Amino acid sequence: MANDWVLIDTSVWIHALRPTGDALVREQVRHLLAEGRAAVCEMIILELAGGTRTEGEYQELCEDLEALQQFLITASVWRSAYWMAHTARRKGLSIPATDHLIAAVAVNYPCRLLHRDKHFDLLARHVGIPVWKP
Repeated sequence: MANDWVLIDTSVWIHALRPTGDALVREQVRHLLAEGRAAVCEMIILELAGGTRTEGEYQELCEDLEALQQFLITASVWRSAYWMAHTARRKGLSIPATDHLIAAVAVNYPCRLLHRDKHFDLLARHVGIPVWKP
């Protein structure tokens, strides 16, 4: 089962958590959750926590996400993110540091990244991050 983990990026969670989010994305996340294949990392939780409006919403979100498989941001993950940022810049790409860090998690753990963010498409083409294609 370890090779079947899917790291769900913030860009997907936003659709999944909104009643008006993309129906296909919501279904993909529901399916991954039902199969027990959904994973997150601290950066994704941080990004989502910043979008909560109330204390109750914050608490519920953190509890739900922390119950999922967590891939920790280790020294090795940081080093991969540094390398990605360096490589991307040399190729003329301007990608947010948070995206490098999340992509580095996907590279360092046995998982693929589910996203709706063009920056990850660029990283997949230029540095080979593993993406999930449903």
